[in-house]
Amino acid sequence: MEGYGPQLPQLPQIPQYPQMPQDQQQQQAQQGGIAWMPGATTVGVVFADGVLLAAEKRVTYGYFIMSKGGKKVFKVADRIGVACAGLMGDMQILAKEMEAQANLFSMDTGRKISVRAASKLMANVLFNRRYAPLITQTIVGGIDDDEGASIYVLDVLGSLLPDKYAVVGSGTEIAIGVIEEGYKETMNANEAKELLTRAIKSAVSRDSMSGDGIDFLIITREGITEESVKF
Repeated sequence: MEGYGPQLPQLPQIPQYPQMPQDQQQQQAQQGGIAWMPGATTVGVVFADGVLLAAEKRVTYGYFIMSKGGKKVFKVADRIGVACAGLMGDMQILAKEMEAQANLFSMDTGRKISVRAASKLMANVLFNRRYAPLITQTIVGGIDDDEGASIYVLDVLGSLLPDKYAVVGSGTEIAIGVIEEGYKETMNANEAKELLTRAIKSAVSRDSMSGDGIDFLIITREGITEESVKF
């Protein structure tokens, strides 16, 4: 009510200073995602005789190319591998943790860890880190004597999804269309490699955060073979 009681003093206006570049980057990150989040195109498919995992080599932070030779596919057991998209340090520590746990499982039980068990183990590791997450999307693939070839897809919180083919990373939208159009469960290793190469190259042509070559992890009953191509 006007004139009722003492009038409160007006606070002085706080001057507005121009934003520093760090503040602008933080504001941009809050509005449109993490500005420094690296991109990737990482693919996994089940073929007639095993599993093929592949990822391109480029490592970026924002608009800067940090490396043209980053490795995003890792062997973690005799017939199990992982392919990742995300922060390089996080995917490396996750792969090492996975390899150590798989070796401990083999020593404790006297048998090799299955792909399903390895994927569930990784899901538990990621979920336990949910308050300080490892920023990586992961495809786990391998072959067992009983269940045959299989792949599983995990997000940063450990959600676990089985599938016959999968794509993660910034190039997913482009690469998944190529995979879905050409995928057949009866493919051999060469046909699967050709399909994944075509999918990743399609993503590279439109995704600036992917490129510079492909690393392959070919997993069969005989073991794991690593191959690499540059372009």
